[in-house]
Amino acid sequence: MIPIKTKEEIQIMKMGGKILKDIMDELEKDVCVGVRGDYLEKKAQSLINKAGGKCSFKGQDGFPSCLCFSINEEIVHGIPNKTALNGDVLSLDLGIFFPLNKFISNKIDEKKCPNLKNGFHTDMARTFLIGEVDLEIQRLVRVTKKSLKRGIKKARPGVTFGDIGETIERYVVKQNFNVVRELCGHGIGAKLHEEPDVLNFGERHSGEVLKEGMVFCIEPMVSIGDHRIKKGKDGHSYITKDNSICAHFEHMIAITKQGSITLTE
Repeated sequence: MIPIKTKEEIQIMKMGGKILKDIMDELEKDVCVGVRGDYLEKKAQSLINKAGGKCSFKGQDGFPSCLCFSINEEIVHGIPNKTALNGDVLSLDLGIFFPLNKFISNKIDEKKCPNLKNGFHTDMARTFLIGEVDLEIQRLVRVTKKSLKRGIKKARPGVTFGDIGETIERYVVKQNFNVVRELCGHGIGAKLHEEPDVLNFGERHSGEVLKEGMVFCIEPMVSIGDHRIKKGKDGHSYITKDNSICAHFEHMIAITKQGSITLTE
C-alpha cells in the first residue's frame, strides 16, 4: 500500500528537501576538472552532520559511503574513490535522514505526522560534465534532465504511474537514447524506499492512480547506448552492459490537489 502523507508531513519533508538541495549545491561548487570522489564524500559527511542529519545510503545493503559517485558507464551506486576526473560524466546521488524533532515546533502537532514516525528520508541526484565531453554526451545529459522535468509536470491527481513512465520514455526514445528499465524511482518517507516503484517506462493509463498525499522520487536513468545493465566489479554499482555512457537526475515530489510540488528545490 502506498503511504499517504498529511499536509504537515509534506511541509516537514519539504524543509528537509530544501536542506538536501542546499547541500547538493555546495557539493556542486567543487565539481570541476580534477575533482575526486573521496574529497566530495568527506565534504558531504561534514555538511550532513552540520545540518543535523544522517547519511541515508551508508550501510544500506553494506554500501560504504554517504554519497553515490557514479562515473561514465556507472548508472548508480558508484563508490567515491581517489580518481581525479577529467573528460568524464559524473552522477551524484545523495540521501539524508532527518530526525523528526529537528522540525517539530509548537505549531506542529506530532500526532499529525503518523507516517514519519521518528524521522524521514530525502533523496536527489544530478549529473555533471567534467572537462571537455563529446557533444552527443552533452545532449544525453540535457535530455535526461528534461525528461525528469516532463515526468514531474505529468504528475498530478488522477493520472497513473504508467502515464509518468510513458511520458519519460517517449521523450527519451524520440531523442534516440534509452531509459534504463531495471532500475527505477520509489516512494519515500519514514523508509528510504517505500511503495511504489516509479518506472521510467510504461503504458498510458496503467498502474496505480496518483492521489493527493503521495510522496515519491522520479529518477530517469538514461543510456546513450543499450538499456541493459550489469553489476559493477565493486559489488555495489550498476553499469550499462555495453559500457555506454549514462546520465541520472532525481527529484523528490509530493502530489497535491493542484498538481505536484518538488520537495528538493
